[in-house]
Amino acid sequence: MSFHSTYIASTLKRFTIYKDLGEKTFAQLEEADLHYRPNETSNSIAIIIQHMAGNMISRWTDFLTTDGEKENRGRDAEFEPGNLSKDELLDGWQRGWSCCLTAIQNLTEADLEATVYIRGEALTVIDAIQRQLAHYPYHVGQIIYIGKILKDGDWENLSMPKKK
Repeated sequence: MSFHSTYIASTLKRFTIYKDLGEKTFAQLEEADLHYRPNETSNSIAIIIQHMAGNMISRWTDFLTTDGEKENRGRDAEFEPGNLSKDELLDGWQRGWSCCLTAIQNLTEADLEATVYIRGEALTVIDAIQRQLAHYPYHVGQIIYIGKILKDGDWENLSMPKKK
């Protein structure tokens, strides 16, 4: 296998693992749980989903040819509590991940060394991917943490339980 195919397969695998962890958390939660905020300065799971979907669609749409921070994104609005249903939130989640995974899957070997821009900053494609590989798991960890707090003793572990 070439570096390109190994790197793309590894990247897709890592992103998919975190996508699945988020979805396993959503499956344990009721719609109202998604809107829970511990305080005014904290984000709910719904807000995190809105932000991740907005980020993914902005970053990965026309990934190689336009700045990853699209002018029409509305980033600040992603952090406003809304009243989207669970289905609407999960639809945004799926659209964001589909945009991300499809863009990565379609990268050629030559693309990996190309330069892309995020907020005007020049990055290699590999660096831009690594940036998002740090960003999305950060937020999925927040989603899981809020889910564990809400479910408490009813939480179904997503990895190896303690003492197993």
